Amino acid sequence: MNFRLGQTPARDWLHSRAAGAPAVAPALLSALLLSRLLSRLKWRRRGWRAVLCMAWLAIAAPLAAQTALPPLPRSPPLPFFKPAEVLPGLWLVQGASALGTAANANFISNAAFIVTPEGVVVVDALGSPALARALVEAIAQITPLPIKHLIVTHYHADHIYGLQVFQDMGVPITAHRAALAYLHSDAARLRLQASREELAPWIDAQTRLVPADHWIDGPQTLTLGGVQMLLQPAGPAHTPEDLTVVLPQWQALIAGDLVFRGRIPFVGQADSGRWIEALNRLLALGVRTLLPGHGPASTDAAADLALTRDYLVHLRHTMAEAARKLEPFEEAYAQADWSRFEHLPLFKAANRINAFNTYLLMEQLAR
Repeated sequence: MNFRLGQTPARDWLHSRAAGAPAVAPALLSALLLSRLLSRLKWRRRGWRAVLCMAWLAIAAPLAAQTALPPLPRSPPLPFFKPAEVLPGLWLVQGASALGTAANANFISNAAFIVTPEGVVVVDALGSPALARALVEAIAQITPLPIKHLIVTHYHADHIYGLQVFQDMGVPITAHRAALAYLHSDAARLRLQASREELAPWIDAQTRLVPADHWIDGPQTLTLGGVQMLLQPAGPAHTPEDLTVVLPQWQALIAGDLVFRGRIPFVGQADSGRWIEALNRLLALGVRTLLPGHGPASTDAAADLALTRDYLVHLRHTMAEAARKLEPFEEAYAQADWSRFEHLPLFKAANRINAFNTYLLMEQLAR
């Protein structure tokens, strides 16, 4: 190899090594600079300029490798999702049965959309702007028709952090008015602040809370392209603002987080007694197809509505009995029979906190 530094062959060799080994690039570049300096000083002794530069490289490269900064972290790829057509024109995007993390981009909830001859109605916006954009792109691959409406089933983070994408597109957003209290609360602000740290880079300083364009207080009917959608308030239950979408002609129900199919629900501070009542009302509808807020679609709606209801009933009965007897929570939890539900995903992550919150609720009701 020709090492006549300062001339093209050697310079090209150094540049190629710098590109292939970023850790020693500073040492290689410093060798080039040394060569130029010796050239300007008219150091022309045959071969010595190359020897000096190579000696410098032998010393500097190991030091550069030791002190090189680690590469900048890359944003993780979006979790793969593909919309599934539950019925002709009725689609579901299903999130993971997991807690929201940066690794899964907060893709832990479902979104649904209804394709009609006049346009598309989307239900829920997923848990990050990136996921919402992916949803919009997925819809565009299915139909060229525009998105005409977006309906929010409730204002939990994993369902609403994608709303700004639809707002920026000019899509009208409809939600229950009871969500306004949460939207303007410290809890919502602090939750978003925490999410910017816990769910970065998917939730960042540009992620914002988005209000609805249309706030409703009672049942309303939306008809688009001959498809009738009944917007039925169901709260307070999982949240005060729970909103379901009934599709009578398909005997289908989009239930939001009133139903967690195939996993333990997140109860939080919910009024579980009213949640049970809401599920009983939904059971009375007699729908066949169910699109839950979490988990896969169901063609046996009654069984899955009943499973979430039965879990909540068991939770309340067990914790009410303990509160009545003044049993400590840990003792009551250990003695409770969880065998019907302990095989379900997220049992370990969610059941204890669900039981504890229910225990506190039943203590208050017992006073």
